[in-house]
Amino acid sequence: MIFVRLRAAKRPASVKKIILPPFMMSTGALMFLFPMFRVEWTQVLEAVFIGAVFSIFLIRSSKFEVCEGEIYLKPSRAFVFILFGLLILRIVLKIIIGSSISFGETSGMFFLLALGMILTWRIAMLKQFLRLEKTLPS
Repeated sequence: MIFVRLRAAKRPASVKKIILPPFMMSTGALMFLFPMFRVEWTQVLEAVFIGAVFSIFLIRSSKFEVCEGEIYLKPSRAFVFILFGLLILRIVLKIIIGSSISFGETSGMFFLLALGMILTWRIAMLKQFLRLEKTLPS
């Protein structure tokens, strides 16, 4: 993810580049077709809520800038540390939660956590991008 983000900063951003990752990731929801991965609705809400809270760090570190009439995602030095911090936090949570619920439920909940985090982050990025795009001369 870090290398993808650093490479993306070299090319102009677009609506398509912002909204595609959550759609691509959403195909993972097919895991819920199998009973092993199904979770209760309260667990769904918890996982998505925690993902949205985690996304705050990503939202704060994602800024756009205009360069030569194009909008670019400005690389943040904190982004790498935030990603590693979130990864460590997710691993610790997975170890704690995994000891009390099944592997399938844990997998389902962490998929939902990641989806909630990415979806919230990308919606915030899209709003910021569209706001900035309106300021550009046509």
